[in-house]
Amino acid sequence: MPEAARRSTNLVAVAVALAAVVVVLGAYTRLVDAGLGCPDWPGCYGMILVPETAEEIARAEAAFPGSPVEVDKAWPEMIHRYAAALLGLVVLMMTVLAVKQGLPWKLPVALVLLVIAQGAFGAWTVTLKLWPQVVTTHLLGGFATLALLWMWWLGLRDPPWRVDPSLRGLSMTTLVVVVIQVALGGWLTANYAALACPDFPTCHGVWIPDMDFAAGFDIFQDVGPNYLGGLMSSDARVAIHVVHRLGAVAVLLFAGALAVRLGSRPLAGVLAGVLGVQLALGIANVVFALPLAVAVLHNAGAAALLLVVVTVNYSIRRTGA
Repeated sequence: MPEAARRSTNLVAVAVALAAVVVVLGAYTRLVDAGLGCPDWPGCYGMILVPETAEEIARAEAAFPGSPVEVDKAWPEMIHRYAAALLGLVVLMMTVLAVKQGLPWKLPVALVLLVIAQGAFGAWTVTLKLWPQVVTTHLLGGFATLALLWMWWLGLRDPPWRVDPSLRGLSMTTLVVVVIQVALGGWLTANYAALACPDFPTCHGVWIPDMDFAAGFDIFQDVGPNYLGGLMSSDARVAIHVVHRLGAVAVLLFAGALAVRLGSRPLAGVLAGVLGVQLALGIANVVFALPLAVAVLHNAGAAALLLVVVTVNYSIRRTGA
């Protein structure tokens, strides 16, 4: 591999790792209720760093009287922002290098536009006070950024994996199902519905609990005033939770079938392993009442599952090319 290509590949690998960190940090920030740890954007109470001294805190609370400073929540939010900003700079640098080296530029430019959009949604997450539609879209944008960077890395490395093109339909369907499940997970988190069903496999001791689907999936709900802690009724949150469980069943069926059809290939073992761990983490979230470490790992597992399915689709496309 030429030196220039090697540098580009290594830089993209760094960006993939950084994007994964941003996704995990975003999950951690949501789970510790730090999404509004800083009431403004891009700074924190008008400062570059989190206010910590008595003087800084007094000045911050005078400027934002309705938002008392909580240092333990402000720092997770700002660290997430710092990491996201660094990722944006790395993506921009990679795009400039790709254009200069005469490499394909459409994917890099798409990533730059996506990162800019992510910045806007990050700002709206704060200014619209955790509006679930914005929070969910922001989460999907983070996963999309990670997936596109991974595809860029695969294209540069051109790994030797080849998959029977006859699996194209199943692999694409699995990808769609996984993306929908990620969106459902984002909607569940944004509406604080993770513990709407405190037991497993039943929900409140029954197989079909009381549910309000219209309220649970009302994507045209009004903005605000503040979604921290959630505003939906119990039945609406149960509806979201149950649909997310059904989505997990769909992922199990399609991803499991894909793993079986892949046979003895290494990708089959990786897919089956990630799928099994992810399902176990989802169940553990319910059984153990959403432990922070398990919940964060569940988000990371969703990202890993997405990347494995993207890899299978990429390998099919390369085999059929």
